[in-house]
Amino acid sequence: MSKPAQDPVYKVPANKKRPSASGLEFIGPLVSSVEETPDPISTVIKGQIPSWVTGSFLRNGPGKFEFGESKFTHWFDGMALMHRFHIKDGQVTYSSRFLRSDSYVQNAENNRIVVSEFGTLATPDPCKNFFARFFSRFQIPKATDNAIVSFVKYNGDFYVSTETNFMRRIDPVSLETKEKVDWSKYIAINAATAHPHYDSEGATYNLGNSCNQKGFFYHILRVPPVEGTNDIADLSGAEILCSIPASNPRKPSYYHSFVLSENYIVFIEQAIQLDLLKIAGRSINKVMSWNPDLDTIFHVADRRTGQLIKTKYYSSAMFTLHQINAYEDNGYLIMDMCCGDDGNVMADYTMENLRRASGEELDKFFNSLGTILPRRYVLPLDVMEEEPNDHNLINLPYTTASAVKTITGVFLTHEDLYNDDLLQYGGLEFPQINYTYYNARPYRYFYACGFGHLFGDSLLKMDLEGKKLKVWRHVGLFPSEPVFVPAPDAKDEDDGVVMSVVITPREKKSSFLLVLDAKTFTELGRAEVPVDIPFGTHGLFNEMS
Repeated sequence: MSKPAQDPVYKVPANKKRPSASGLEFIGPLVSSVEETPDPISTVIKGQIPSWVTGSFLRNGPGKFEFGESKFTHWFDGMALMHRFHIKDGQVTYSSRFLRSDSYVQNAENNRIVVSEFGTLATPDPCKNFFARFFSRFQIPKATDNAIVSFVKYNGDFYVSTETNFMRRIDPVSLETKEKVDWSKYIAINAATAHPHYDSEGATYNLGNSCNQKGFFYHILRVPPVEGTNDIADLSGAEILCSIPASNPRKPSYYHSFVLSENYIVFIEQAIQLDLLKIAGRSINKVMSWNPDLDTIFHVADRRTGQLIKTKYYSSAMFTLHQINAYEDNGYLIMDMCCGDDGNVMADYTMENLRRASGEELDKFFNSLGTILPRRYVLPLDVMEEEPNDHNLINLPYTTASAVKTITGVFLTHEDLYNDDLLQYGGLEFPQINYTYYNARPYRYFYACGFGHLFGDSLLKMDLEGKKLKVWRHVGLFPSEPVFVPAPDAKDEDDGVVMSVVITPREKKSSFLLVLDAKTFTELGRAEVPVDIPFGTHGLFNEMS
């Protein structure tokens, strides 16, 4: 009996590694609990912040890492602390508030951790009897509403979001916590990402999931624009555009974001899996595993109809958290994203690792982590059955990415979107673009943090014409995700400023808001804040407040 035909094994080069680091400094103060600053305070301006910059730079991230004697074990678990830098006429005020989530309130009332998070399993109630405490170890942890990941917008309202089915509506001026929003009350999903996309018509897209007797499904979601304003959270009209069954329903893929182009949405089913049968009595990071022998599958759906393209696009295993941009050109879908070859990094950002003392152990841990680098994948959208196998289907003059038709689909090989000089800055993450005018369109520039340490220690501007870098870097300073704000009279893609919150472990109360000229990538001004700010996650600029 003859064996069925099989695809050849394609070998894809692994990411290059950054140079080995030595003498890394202690960054424990960057992951230490701080106090909130609910009333706006003045800052000290050095240099000059352009007068046209008017609005609020909103940031999110963990800011409290213990309650009583209970301590969170993973960086993702700290209680959400929201920050607001309000900018007007070249002056800046700063305020911050802890999100009054149910998780925060219950932990505070009990003076211990009673709600499980990504890497921390809540301890059983000591007042329960032995059997109740024992059997609580076998229960599936309830979803948290500790929305530490990002600020997002739906129908003009601001929310903070994480990766469960809960969000919290937020007053973007006072940072006061408003109502809790449960996605499952509007649409049949169990969770949604903290990285939605927005189109020019005002609709918002996101990615969620559900699990039932039929299996595990990934869902592409659309929230339509709503006319007028509401005093309450409103996700009415939310719909599932497309449902994608998991390749392995018992071990679905972890995802953090997704790809949006003018006409398509792409869900990337990657080789980080969650073992659903082991989740009872365990924190999420304990049931995640990296499986480098698996393919990465790119599921492509029409953004308007939800119809899935029948072609199977796949590549060798890779890990991605954040996409840079995507656009279409002459029958191809170009996708740029930050990628690595080791998905174990998700579980590695424990408090123990981040608080390692300077020395050999810290250097060894950092050097064991994979390097995250920018890649480009190109998908041919119209693959004809008569196309011969084993030849490259891409005919674009500006990319070396390839797409080879095989027996089972189209195998993708990426193009590296960098030159070797990026490696000395440790690779990059937290990418941002001129989203307002260039998202889902051909573009030239993106901005990111360089990772020469466990947290970003430089700001980078990548020019894709020649893959040239501009760099802002000062030893001992750790900048946040850069956010681009376009100038009101912009003519070029990079006419505007880049904002980042810069912190240091070397001196207390020495944080500042940095404002760079996006074109030259040189400092225009900074607003020094006399408070401690921990390293955060994501943010956005709100022109309205």
